[in-house]
Amino acid sequence: MELNARFRGYLPVVIDVETGGFDRSRHALLQIAIVLLEWENEQLHPSHTHVWNLIPHADTEVEDASLKITGIDLNDSSRNAISEGDAIQECFRVVRRAVRDAHCQRAIVTAHNGHFDLGFLSTGSERNNIKRNPFHPFSVIDTASLAAVAFGHTVLSEACTRAGINFNEENAHSAEYDAEATAALFCRIVNASGFELPI
Repeated sequence: MELNARFRGYLPVVIDVETGGFDRSRHALLQIAIVLLEWENEQLHPSHTHVWNLIPHADTEVEDASLKITGIDLNDSSRNAISEGDAIQECFRVVRRAVRDAHCQRAIVTAHNGHFDLGFLSTGSERNNIKRNPFHPFSVIDTASLAAVAFGHTVLSEACTRAGINFNEENAHSAEYDAEATAALFCRIVNASGFELPI
């Protein structure tokens, strides 16, 4: 079975975003991380991680409380931050290539509380007038819901622990770390499902 057959022609792309608050209409996107997945020997595995640090869009706000949680220093030149528009364009380009290579029809956001991440990505792309969004416009694969069913818990750190995945709280709230933890959790759930396509 190929990856495109396993998810009905959709390519799961694991995503985590860090933001300047919870309101996608007014708070900034600060980090985007995606983890691409591969299907090998009937098992799903994390493959490549891509990360973008963003300059807050001029029309958005950043709350100090969010910076304290994420540990992001907007004045740190080593962030190598780029504009929101450029980051989203690059992210979409990587995802479209992965969709094509996997012979899928479209990507689907796979994330912990996925509608949050999809909402910020969609709003950011609209704000920058970016076309050809590769993601399904409203469906997500939500690992918080999957973890609730599989392991009885919705919090990422606890779900990972129950799944036997090491989770370092000190590294949490980095888009890269959280995306990779989410990818590991998603693969663990998929690989344990024993799902087979009907003949």
